[in-house]
Amino acid sequence: MQERPCSDDGFLAGRLKILQPLKGFRAGIDSVFLAASVPAQGGETVIEAGAGAGVAALCLMCRCPGVRLTGLEIDPQAAALFEENARRNNMLDRLTVIRGDLRQLPAGPAVFDHAMANPPFHDEGRSTPSPTPSKAKAHAFGQNDLPLWVNVLHAALRPGGTITIVNRAESLANLLSALDHRFGAISISPLFPRAGSPASRIIVQAVKNAKAPLRLLPGLVLHGDRNDFTPQAQAILREAAPFRLA
Repeated sequence: MQERPCSDDGFLAGRLKILQPLKGFRAGIDSVFLAASVPAQGGETVIEAGAGAGVAALCLMCRCPGVRLTGLEIDPQAAALFEENARRNNMLDRLTVIRGDLRQLPAGPAVFDHAMANPPFHDEGRSTPSPTPSKAKAHAFGQNDLPLWVNVLHAALRPGGTITIVNRAESLANLLSALDHRFGAISISPLFPRAGSPASRIIVQAVKNAKAPLRLLPGLVLHGDRNDFTPQAQAILREAAPFRLA
Protein backbone atom coordinates (compact mmCIF):
# COMPACT_ATOMS: atom_id res chain seq x y z
CA MET A 1 0.00 0.00 0.00
CA GLN A 2 1.46 3.34 -1.04
CA GLU A 3 1.84 5.77 1.84
CA ARG A 4 0.48 9.28 1.43
CA PRO A 5 2.75 12.29 2.12
CA CYS A 6 2.03 13.83 5.51
CA SER A 7 2.41 17.10 7.34
CA ASP A 8 3.50 17.29 10.97
CA ASP A 9 0.93 19.52 12.69
CA GLY A 10 0.77 20.99 16.16
CA PHE A 11 -2.43 21.00 18.22
CA LEU A 12 -3.17 22.45 21.66
CA ALA A 13 -0.36 25.00 21.33
CA GLY A 14 2.15 22.31 20.44
CA ARG A 15 1.26 19.87 23.22
CA LEU A 16 0.47 17.37 20.47
CA LYS A 17 2.40 16.72 17.27
CA ILE A 18 0.22 14.88 14.79
CA LEU A 19 0.93 13.50 11.33
CA GLN A 20 -1.87 14.11 8.82
CA PRO A 21 -2.03 13.35 5.09
CA LEU A 22 -1.30 16.38 2.90
CA LYS A 23 -4.17 15.30 0.65
CA GLY A 24 -7.39 13.84 1.96
CA PHE A 25 -9.30 14.47 5.16
CA ARG A 26 -7.47 16.78 7.57
CA ALA A 27 -8.81 17.51 11.02
CA GLY A 28 -9.22 21.08 12.23
CA ILE A 29 -10.92 22.94 15.03
CA ASP A 30 -14.08 20.79 14.84
CA SER A 31 -12.05 17.87 16.21
CA VAL A 32 -10.59 19.97 19.03
CA PHE A 33 -14.01 21.25 20.07
CA LEU A 34 -15.42 17.72 19.95
CA ALA A 35 -12.68 16.51 22.28
CA ALA A 36 -13.20 19.46 24.62
CA SER A 37 -16.92 18.67 24.90
CA VAL A 38 -16.70 15.04 26.05
CA PRO A 39 -17.28 14.95 29.85
CA ALA A 40 -14.73 12.18 30.45
CA GLN A 41 -12.73 11.76 33.64
CA GLY A 42 -9.68 9.71 34.56
CA GLY A 43 -10.32 5.97 34.59
CA GLU A 44 -13.24 6.14 32.15
CA THR A 45 -13.46 4.65 28.66
CA VAL A 46 -14.33 6.42 25.39
CA ILE A 47 -15.14 5.13 21.92
CA GLU A 48 -14.79 7.29 18.79
CA ALA A 49 -16.27 6.42 15.41
CA GLY A 50 -14.43 7.68 12.34
CA ALA A 51 -11.30 8.53 14.30
CA GLY A 52 -9.10 9.39 11.30
CA ALA A 53 -5.51 10.17 12.24
CA GLY A 54 -6.56 10.61 15.87
CA VAL A 55 -6.74 14.38 16.39
CA ALA A 56 -9.94 14.41 18.48
CA ALA A 57 -8.99 11.29 20.41
CA LEU A 58 -5.51 12.50 21.27
CA CYS A 59 -6.78 15.95 22.26
CA LEU A 60 -9.19 14.27 24.66
CA MET A 61 -6.49 11.94 26.02
CA CYS A 62 -4.18 14.93 26.49
CA ARG A 63 -6.83 16.78 28.53
CA CYS A 64 -7.81 13.64 30.49
CA PRO A 65 -4.62 11.63 31.14
CA GLY A 66 -6.42 8.67 32.74
CA VAL A 67 -8.87 8.06 29.89
CA ARG A 68 -8.64 4.92 27.76
CA LEU A 69 -9.89 5.23 24.18
CA THR A 70 -10.99 2.90 21.40
CA GLY A 71 -11.07 4.32 17.87
CA LEU A 72 -12.95 2.93 14.86
CA GLU A 73 -11.48 3.82 11.46
CA ILE A 74 -12.22 2.38 8.01
CA ASP A 75 -9.15 3.78 6.21
CA PRO A 76 -6.15 1.52 6.99
CA GLN A 77 -3.60 4.30 6.39
CA ALA A 78 -5.49 6.69 8.67
CA ALA A 79 -5.68 3.96 11.32
CA ALA A 80 -1.92 3.41 11.03
CA LEU A 81 -1.33 7.16 11.39
CA PHE A 82 -3.58 7.16 14.46
CA GLU A 83 -1.43 4.53 16.13
CA GLU A 84 1.77 6.30 15.10
CA ASN A 85 0.49 9.62 16.44
CA ALA A 86 -0.42 7.97 19.74
CA ARG A 87 3.08 6.51 19.93
CA ARG A 88 4.71 9.88 19.15
CA ASN A 89 2.70 11.51 21.94
CA ASN A 90 3.25 8.72 24.50
CA MET A 91 -0.38 7.59 24.55
CA LEU A 92 -0.27 4.27 22.72
CA ASP A 93 -0.68 2.30 25.94
CA ARG A 94 -4.15 3.84 26.45
CA LEU A 95 -5.37 3.31 22.88
CA THR A 96 -7.06 0.53 20.90
CA VAL A 97 -7.63 1.06 17.15
CA ILE A 98 -10.21 -1.07 15.33
CA ARG A 99 -9.93 -1.09 11.55
CA GLY A 100 -13.29 -1.58 9.88
CA ASP A 101 -16.54 -0.23 8.49
CA LEU A 102 -19.29 0.67 10.94
CA ARG A 103 -21.70 -1.36 8.79
CA GLN A 104 -19.64 -4.52 9.29
CA LEU A 105 -18.68 -4.29 12.95
CA PRO A 106 -20.05 -7.12 15.08
CA ALA A 107 -22.09 -6.21 18.13
CA GLY A 108 -20.00 -5.94 21.28
CA PRO A 109 -20.66 -5.39 24.97
CA ALA A 110 -22.06 -2.04 26.11
CA VAL A 111 -19.07 -1.06 28.23
CA PHE A 112 -18.03 2.47 27.26
CA ASP A 113 -18.64 5.51 29.45
CA HIS A 114 -18.60 7.99 26.56
CA ALA A 115 -18.83 8.02 22.77
CA MET A 116 -17.91 10.73 20.29
CA ALA A 117 -17.94 11.27 16.54
CA ASN A 118 -17.38 13.85 13.82
CA PRO A 119 -19.52 12.24 11.08
CA PRO A 120 -19.01 13.14 7.41
CA PHE A 121 -20.58 16.44 6.38
CA HIS A 122 -21.53 16.11 2.70
CA ASP A 123 -24.51 14.18 1.36
CA GLU A 124 -23.74 11.62 -1.30
CA GLY A 125 -25.05 12.82 -4.65
CA ARG A 126 -25.49 16.43 -3.50
CA SER A 127 -21.88 17.60 -3.67
CA THR A 128 -18.88 17.11 -5.92
CA PRO A 129 -16.70 14.35 -4.47
CA SER A 130 -13.05 15.02 -3.73
CA PRO A 131 -10.58 13.56 -6.27
CA THR A 132 -8.68 12.12 -3.30
CA PRO A 133 -10.36 8.76 -2.49
CA SER A 134 -9.76 8.96 1.26
CA LYS A 135 -11.20 12.47 1.46
CA ALA A 136 -14.18 11.52 -0.69
CA LYS A 137 -14.89 8.59 1.63
CA ALA A 138 -14.43 10.74 4.74
CA HIS A 139 -16.87 13.39 3.50
CA ALA A 140 -19.45 11.26 1.65
CA PHE A 141 -22.62 10.79 3.64
CA GLY A 142 -25.66 8.77 2.66
CA GLN A 143 -29.15 9.46 3.98
CA ASN A 144 -29.10 6.45 6.31
CA ASP A 145 -25.59 6.94 7.66
CA LEU A 146 -26.24 9.29 10.59
CA PRO A 147 -28.67 6.89 12.29
CA LEU A 148 -26.13 4.12 11.68
CA TRP A 149 -23.41 6.04 13.52
CA VAL A 150 -25.78 6.77 16.41
CA ASN A 151 -26.95 3.13 16.57
CA VAL A 152 -23.40 1.75 16.69
CA LEU A 153 -22.35 4.15 19.43
CA HIS A 154 -25.59 3.59 21.36
CA ALA A 155 -24.91 -0.15 21.39
CA ALA A 156 -21.38 0.42 22.71
CA LEU A 157 -22.42 2.71 25.58
CA ARG A 158 -23.33 1.58 29.05
CA PRO A 159 -26.66 2.92 30.44
CA GLY A 160 -26.12 6.53 31.47
CA GLY A 161 -23.18 6.94 29.10
CA THR A 162 -22.89 10.07 26.95
CA ILE A 163 -22.67 10.57 23.21
CA THR A 164 -21.13 13.76 21.79
CA ILE A 165 -21.30 14.66 18.09
CA VAL A 166 -20.08 17.68 16.13
CA ASN A 167 -21.70 18.33 12.77
CA ARG A 168 -22.94 21.06 10.45
CA ALA A 169 -25.83 23.13 11.77
CA GLU A 170 -28.26 22.05 9.04
CA SER A 171 -27.92 18.42 10.15
CA LEU A 172 -29.60 19.13 13.51
CA ALA A 173 -33.05 17.78 12.58
CA ASN A 174 -31.62 14.51 11.27
CA LEU A 175 -29.38 14.15 14.30
CA LEU A 176 -32.21 14.72 16.77
CA SER A 177 -34.31 12.17 14.88
CA ALA A 178 -31.47 9.63 15.13
CA LEU A 179 -31.15 10.24 18.89
CA ASP A 180 -34.91 9.98 19.54
CA HIS A 181 -36.03 7.10 21.81
CA ARG A 182 -32.40 6.14 22.47
CA PHE A 183 -31.04 9.17 24.30
CA GLY A 184 -32.35 11.94 26.53
CA ALA A 185 -30.97 14.96 28.36
CA ILE A 186 -29.95 16.33 24.95
CA SER A 187 -27.83 19.51 25.02
CA ILE A 188 -27.24 21.53 21.85
CA SER A 189 -24.46 24.12 21.61
CA PRO A 190 -24.13 26.15 18.40
CA LEU A 191 -20.73 27.37 17.20
CA PHE A 192 -20.94 30.80 15.57
CA PRO A 193 -18.17 32.01 13.22
CA ARG A 194 -18.74 35.59 14.44
CA ALA A 195 -21.21 37.47 16.60
CA GLY A 196 -24.45 37.94 14.68
CA SER A 197 -23.69 35.17 12.16
CA PRO A 198 -25.71 31.97 11.83
CA ALA A 199 -24.18 28.92 13.46
CA SER A 200 -21.92 26.93 11.17
CA ARG A 201 -21.52 23.93 13.46
CA ILE A 202 -23.40 22.35 16.33
CA ILE A 203 -22.20 20.17 19.15
CA VAL A 204 -24.87 17.81 20.45
CA GLN A 205 -24.52 15.76 23.60
CA ALA A 206 -27.00 13.26 25.03
CA VAL A 207 -27.27 10.58 27.70
CA LYS A 208 -28.26 6.98 26.99
CA ASN A 209 -31.68 6.09 28.48
CA ALA A 210 -32.07 9.50 30.15
CA LYS A 211 -35.47 11.21 30.34
CA ALA A 212 -34.48 14.84 31.03
CA PRO A 213 -35.68 17.45 28.48
CA LEU A 214 -33.66 18.98 25.67
CA ARG A 215 -31.59 22.12 26.36
CA LEU A 216 -30.52 24.70 23.77
CA LEU A 217 -27.37 26.39 25.09
CA PRO A 218 -26.06 29.90 24.27
CA GLY A 219 -23.18 28.45 22.25
CA LEU A 220 -19.82 30.01 21.51
CA VAL A 221 -18.57 32.71 19.13
CA LEU A 222 -15.32 31.62 17.49
CA HIS A 223 -13.89 34.83 16.03
CA GLY A 224 -13.70 38.46 17.12
CA ASP A 225 -13.84 41.62 14.99
CA ARG A 226 -10.24 41.19 13.77
CA ASN A 227 -10.76 37.54 12.80
CA ASP A 228 -8.76 36.35 15.83
CA PHE A 229 -10.20 33.66 18.07
CA THR A 230 -12.24 34.81 21.03
CA PRO A 231 -10.71 34.19 24.50
CA GLN A 232 -13.01 31.22 25.20
CA ALA A 233 -12.20 29.65 21.83
CA GLN A 234 -8.48 30.26 22.42
CA ALA A 235 -8.64 28.51 25.78
CA ILE A 236 -10.15 25.42 24.15
CA LEU A 237 -7.87 25.40 21.09
CA ARG A 238 -4.59 26.23 22.85
CA GLU A 239 -4.95 25.39 26.53
CA ALA A 240 -7.05 22.19 26.30
CA ALA A 241 -9.83 23.82 28.32
CA PRO A 242 -13.08 21.83 28.54
CA PHE A 243 -16.23 22.99 26.75
CA ARG A 244 -18.98 21.96 29.12
CA LEU A 245 -22.43 21.12 27.76
CA ALA A 246 -23.83 19.44 30.88
